[in-house]
Amino acid sequence: QLQLVESGGGLVQPGESLRLSCAASGDTLDTYAIGWFRQAPGKEREGVSCISKGGYTNYKASVKGRFTISRDNAKNTAFLQMNSLKPEDTAVYYCAAGDTVVFCGDYDVREYDNWGQGTQVTVSS
Repeated sequence: QLQLVESGGGLVQPGESLRLSCAASGDTLDTYAIGWFRQAPGKEREGVSCISKGGYTNYKASVKGRFTISRDNAKNTAFLQMNSLKPEDTAVYYCAAGDTVVFCGDYDVREYDNWGQGTQVTVSS
């Protein structure tokens, strides 16, 4: 059973950067599509970025050019580099993995069977 653990969240000021990590255990991550989702208070969970098994990447429009998703299969870890952070990026960030994801850019939560516990990202001055 694949298990995911996120880390790297924190409190930063607008314009600063954070790098989120999603460490996997119990299975090899390279057979899964990886999605990063976020949920702000009072809002629905939304897809932020994803990377397919083959390396295709997708980004929500509001983070394109600021966030970069990657995966290091040797370390069995996925990453989300977040630059130029804005207050509206404040949320709990979750990584998720699915091995039957058809198109990760759909950010269909039903396709992701494995979820981490989330890490809080707060952007505030």
